[in-house]
Amino acid sequence: MMYTKSVMNASDLEKKAALVRKWCLISTTEAASGHATSALSAADIGAVLFDKYFTFDLKNKQNLYNDRLIFSKGHASPLLYSLYAAAGAYPFEELKTLRQFGSMFEGHPVPAFPYTEAATGSLGQGLSIGAGMALGLQKIEEIKPKPKVFVLLGDGEMAEGSIWEAADFATYYKLNNLIAIVDVNRFGQSQETMFGHNLFSYRDRLSAFGWETMLIDGHNYGEIDNALKAGVGNRTQKPFAIIAKTLKGKGIPQWENKNGFHSKPVSKDDLPKILEDLGNPKDEVIFSLPKPKKIFQLIQSAQSIDVSLSHNEDEKLMTKEVYGKALVEVAKKIDTVISLDGDVKNSTSSQDFEAVFPDKAIECFIAEQNMIGVGIGLGKIGFMPFISTFSAFFTRAFDQIRMGRVSEATIKLIGSYAGVSLGKDGSSQMGLEDMAMIGALPDSVILYPADAIATEKLVGVMPSITGISYMRLSRPKVPIIYKDTDMFSLGGSKILRQSEEDLLTIVAAGITVHEALKAYEELKKEKIFVRVVDCYCIKPIDNDTLIECSRTTQQNTIITVEDHFSHGGLGDFVMEAVSGTGACVTKMAVMHISHSGTEEEVLDDAGISAKHIIAKVKQLV
Repeated sequence: MMYTKSVMNASDLEKKAALVRKWCLISTTEAASGHATSALSAADIGAVLFDKYFTFDLKNKQNLYNDRLIFSKGHASPLLYSLYAAAGAYPFEELKTLRQFGSMFEGHPVPAFPYTEAATGSLGQGLSIGAGMALGLQKIEEIKPKPKVFVLLGDGEMAEGSIWEAADFATYYKLNNLIAIVDVNRFGQSQETMFGHNLFSYRDRLSAFGWETMLIDGHNYGEIDNALKAGVGNRTQKPFAIIAKTLKGKGIPQWENKNGFHSKPVSKDDLPKILEDLGNPKDEVIFSLPKPKKIFQLIQSAQSIDVSLSHNEDEKLMTKEVYGKALVEVAKKIDTVISLDGDVKNSTSSQDFEAVFPDKAIECFIAEQNMIGVGIGLGKIGFMPFISTFSAFFTRAFDQIRMGRVSEATIKLIGSYAGVSLGKDGSSQMGLEDMAMIGALPDSVILYPADAIATEKLVGVMPSITGISYMRLSRPKVPIIYKDTDMFSLGGSKILRQSEEDLLTIVAAGITVHEALKAYEELKKEKIFVRVVDCYCIKPIDNDTLIECSRTTQQNTIITVEDHFSHGGLGDFVMEAVSGTGACVTKMAVMHISHSGTEEEVLDDAGISAKHIIAKVKQLV
């Protein structure tokens, strides 16, 4: 890339960087903890960025014409906080509350800090989130020119595979509004990083992934200035990476470029001398961030959509094949809906969405960690991401999902091929831990429809949900058991069979609803009457219906049947719902690793088929 050298005042920038360093040190010393050295290494880069290149309206952070800044190396949060203080966002003195309970300045950036784009600190995730934001901004035609997304990366996290998933993705989608800044300060937490100060290793790898790159001295203001100017002025069709050689602990002579000080603050005794060496810079607003000249914001539409597809009454359908068609109907009414898939769209049926809305369908390929991060980034700028793959494959991206919850992100996860009922593909493809995984997250939602109509109705409910929501879908073709007029709600369930003679209640979800109904018909022939409940919303669960069913059946007993491992699934949610009521809950779940086979064979082998339900009822009555 050709670029011209910028005119700048190195002495002035050095003074500004000194003030930023001062508050990185004061805040961590006051907290008696924190990653001062990691903040100090990038302070010069941060100072030049805020002094000349970062466009942001502090009073309207939702404006999509703002540039975006993500600290993927979230442990350098003292630098992030000090930069915004130096831009006048809040008084410097507030930084002394760093890491205190109730302070917005937590140890790593979270949404409590109003200028955090997404929670970071679990390394390797910021570039994916930044890529999602950059792609989203490119897709909004009204925004011209495109704002820049800056992502500060640590050299240690460059060992994370998710970084390279994101790097590949950014090149494929030609995200030339994405600027990665790699702070190569040589040391990780316990030792030297993989490549130390060998900048060429990082350059070669990023170049091989198709990035435009520049190598600089991260403490030379002229080089920093020129690199940021080149990145902001990038006219190629490539993302841009600035690879900066820095010194960990820059500004503390006795710690500078030395191992062993990763998470140590300066002592209160040593701090005065270090601040004196920095010139004891005056506390003043030194950065005047330019505001965007225009304002644009995506309009959020958190509402339920009534989805009604046409089905034959005697038709058998996979719940997973209904999803894409239902999402099309939702997207017709909500402009911000966007679909992400990981190269399984012909299995998840998201290809049906892509056929109607090709510009709103994002292929993320076989890189689930990056796919979740991209979804979080898209959600954070106002899109409504529906993210689909096999339920089993979400497990490899659980840390991204977990951090999405910490980020207060709103994403919709669609897990197809759940449970042993997947059949012949075998155990490696069977999602049997997914409800435990998603259910562990505070305020998450888990939906598990039993037929085509329940699926389409619940897809319509998902836009109204804030936070992490998950829909579990199955492969077997099942009959339609509901009518188009049936209503489905968050926290609801359906009593499918009941009488005054019911001995106990069978609670099922998804595929096991059909096994429970088969068992009901056989038991009825023997004058054994049971209640059957479809618990289509597993979290939040329908406490009232479950408690009422247990109290109004003769044995005050509930049997749960689920195509999921025993721990953390439907049975545990039901037990929690009726705890303290005296109800007895018996769990029927998958207890061992399954095998390839027909759906009937694997359900029977897992002990959750109609035959086993009948046997369990007879045992209990």
